[in-house]
Amino acid sequence: MLGFVRTDNEALVSCLGDPQRAVAAYFELLRRDEDAVGAIRAGLHHQNPAVREGCCRLLDHLVDTDSIGQLIAMADDPAAPVRTAAFHALACDPDAHVRALAAELAGKFVHTDSRTLTALKTSHAQDPSPVVRKKAGWFTPGGTIYQRTVSRGDTRRP
Repeated sequence: MLGFVRTDNEALVSCLGDPQRAVAAYFELLRRDEDAVGAIRAGLHHQNPAVREGCCRLLDHLVDTDSIGQLIAMADDPAAPVRTAAFHALACDPDAHVRALAAELAGKFVHTDSRTLTALKTSHAQDPSPVVRKKAGWFTPGGTIYQRTVSRGDTRRP
């Protein structure tokens, strides 16, 4: 099946770090839906950043309330692609409170990652929640927190 020696959820999660198997493993885990969520959450702690990133991207589609806290914790991951995938998963959450928190977390990296600035500008302009738009605006050019931190390239939490 899929060219894998093992096809249990944990083995598939590990395959997210193998460029030759990552795509097939990703779609198989996505197909397994709730049955794979436990292994995907465990994969957030994998030593390989590609595995952690893949797990964040999977949780973007399979997110549940029990995964929110773990995705928030990924905002401090040392690998930028992992942080980006975690922010994306949080920003797509149907709960405006979670999206507002994602904007605040993303604000930590607004001066060091251009993708973060783009995402915050999009949220500021398009999010259906006025609270999310307001919070995202704090971290975009002209926003109070952006202006306060721009000169020092500050990536610390405001």
